[in-house]
Amino acid sequence: MTTNDVRKQVIQTESAPQAIGPYSQAVVANGMVYTAGQIPLDPATGQVAGDDIVSQTAQVMQNLSALLEASGSSLAQVVKTTCFLANLDDFPAFNEVYGRSFLTRAPARSTVQVAKLPMGVLIEVECAALVIA
Repeated sequence: MTTNDVRKQVIQTESAPQAIGPYSQAVVANGMVYTAGQIPLDPATGQVAGDDIVSQTAQVMQNLSALLEASGSSLAQVVKTTCFLANLDDFPAFNEVYGRSFLTRAPARSTVQVAKLPMGVLIEVECAALVIA
């Protein structure tokens, strides 16, 4: 493959939180979309959605869905997620909400506990998905 075969498209949508640093919300390249890590910010207000893992996970999954849709993909096309939790004790509740987004053909996943996340949130999730549109 030559460098001319590589296509890179930066994705920006107001349906997901805006980037708060020098990064793109998502990038499409060679039939795949790679999202930035999504934290539980409500894109309409810029505020953290809730103070518990259930509400924060629900918002993160909504944000990922919006980014994927803007990229010509969907949660059904996700092949890999990386999930960062502030506390692995929250894993069962996180897993229940996360699992509702992937009722069939769940993607590969890594989940780790981290020392700290932006804005003191409890969760961050990034993903890679096939572009279908």
